[in-house]
Amino acid sequence: MKKAELSVYLLQNTPDPDRAVAVAGRLCYAPVSASELQSGMSDEDVVKLVRILVRSGHHSALEHASFSFAVDGISRACSHQLVRHRVASYNQQSQRYVLFSEGSFVEPPSISEDTEADQIFWEGVENANQSYQSLVKVLIAKGKTKEQAQEDARFLLPNAAETKIVITMNARELRHFFQVRCCNRAQWEIKALAWWMRNIAIELAPNLFRGTGPGCVSGVCPEGKMTCGNPYPQDI
Repeated sequence: MKKAELSVYLLQNTPDPDRAVAVAGRLCYAPVSASELQSGMSDEDVVKLVRILVRSGHHSALEHASFSFAVDGISRACSHQLVRHRVASYNQQSQRYVLFSEGSFVEPPSISEDTEADQIFWEGVENANQSYQSLVKVLIAKGKTKEQAQEDARFLLPNAAETKIVITMNARELRHFFQVRCCNRAQWEIKALAWWMRNIAIELAPNLFRGTGPGCVSGVCPEGKMTCGNPYPQDI
């Protein structure tokens, strides 16, 4: 068994996402085709228009830029939260077809920082992992196929079990994802994932993602009485 480590890698994205969004937004008010706008807009025009689209709330144009991420080292607990963001596409590593042989688990910091809690955690996941491995062997010995054995034995695996997933979101949904999941009140694991994805996105499309993050970055905290009381800097 080993401790899983979060890793986020950009698989692909819309080429020149800022320009793709600007062209889509300009087309609504232009007497020419999008192909003409694509070559005719200066870089300064693109920057100006993207900022106007974001500020004005004309966010349908943002849906024309998409980003695909490969994410390793998250727990099943995290992926259950992630797929609640429904305006996205996901492909996740199957526990039916892939034997959970490495025994990688995500350990919460609050547990790893405490010696007693850490010991209890690893004893628990080790017992679950050993029972899973044994059950797979027993079911196969009794005539089940490899896939049948794994799909039934996986019921023993805890939420801490590592998974891998591919995520595709458009810029509009990414902005919403960052607003909700970069917040201090978000669960620690998906918050770490959201900030990593944001750092990648803002490097690729600075105008699309400038000022993204929790609501307190661009204004008053939307959490009301549930606010953490520790807002992020306005200039992140």
